[in-house]
Amino acid sequence: MARLSRVTPSFAPGTVWLVGAGPGDPGLLTIHALNALATADVIVYDALVGPDILSFAREGAVLEFAGKRGGRPSAVQREICERLIQLAREGHRVLRLKGGDPFIFGRGGEEALALAEAGVSFRIVPGVSSGLASLAMHGVPATFRKSNHAVILATGHPAPGEKIDWTSLARTGVPIVLYMAVSSISLIVSALMEGGLAGDTPTLTVHEATTSRESVVEATLESLPGLAEKGMIRSPAIIVIGAIATFRSAIVNHLLEFGSEAAQ
Repeated sequence: MARLSRVTPSFAPGTVWLVGAGPGDPGLLTIHALNALATADVIVYDALVGPDILSFAREGAVLEFAGKRGGRPSAVQREICERLIQLAREGHRVLRLKGGDPFIFGRGGEEALALAEAGVSFRIVPGVSSGLASLAMHGVPATFRKSNHAVILATGHPAPGEKIDWTSLARTGVPIVLYMAVSSISLIVSALMEGGLAGDTPTLTVHEATTSRESVVEATLESLPGLAEKGMIRSPAIIVIGAIATFRSAIVNHLLEFGSEAAQ
């Protein structure tokens, strides 16, 4: 850590760092994230941040769970923001630790706005996005010159009262990477097929990517609801829909998948 301190900023008391912890494998933490873990007084962490990541916390640091899981009692976002502000005003070095990247479906933007409005100084540390890492670790390129020059990142869990126009997304013909979508996969699949996606469109689902609990399911679009009903795909998972999903089957015999091994 002494060497790392030369390339990462100091963590000042009374400030908050919004940090992405990556998809789960500690090897995918950034140097800034490691420094924050080794320095923070209080770590407010999400449900997708596992013990392997938290093991890098400095001795004596206070760990506060503030996770959200669909269908279960969860922390309220407003209360989380208030807690971060309170801890910072008490003079603590506050690490808000989120799975993946804090600004990709991590509600980091809401926390940044709340901190700014409260006059609390903060730093944002990007993390390896769980959606893109789930693909890359299994040899699936998010973009590929021969098939797609764009990719759509979408959540299956929009804000209350809001809807996603899945049929319009389907008509783009662009691969779709879904976060938090297992519980609503039947509705999503129906809308995507209504928008023109064929039932045999390839998909790849990665459950708990890069951890020792990781599992991978290759299937067709129309089969996803049935697989979810049987528990063969389950949260937390990333689902990619589109031609790029076939890449894994083409290279899997030669692909060294080190993520889950590193986490064991």
